Amino acid sequence: MSHKSPAELRSEAQAALKEFRGLEKIRARDRLALPQQEMPSQEPIVRGGNMYEVTHGYFEEQARLEAERCLQCKNAPCVAGCPVQIDIPRFIGRIAEGDYAGSLAVIREASLLPSICGRVCPQENQCQ
Repeated sequence: MSHKSPAELRSEAQAALKEFRGLEKIRARDRLALPQQEMPSQEPIVRGGNMYEVTHGYFEEQARLEAERCLQCKNAPCVAGCPVQIDIPRFIGRIAEGDYAGSLAVIREASLLPSICGRVCPQENQCQ
């Protein structure tokens, strides 16, 4: 896999989100067809020469697109797999709406240390 620039990643996410939001009716198969987003990160040549964080975090469009991939399962296996029982579908739903403060509030209902949970949780393996 080649390293894409942050500008390329953002542009691709903007186009995919616009197309997704243009659908008349959104079905589960539409959500499953959304591409998993690549996290913007330092260029490989740059990261070898510093001790800074490698990943930069998603752009807003990427975060919302990733959130739209959630199927909002009734049995929520992601919540069952979460050691602190965060209501993952609800916080992801808030991200899809662009309500980041609301999303953080949902996380803080169950965890006072969300950044630590984000570092140690294998969330990318919970639901695909």
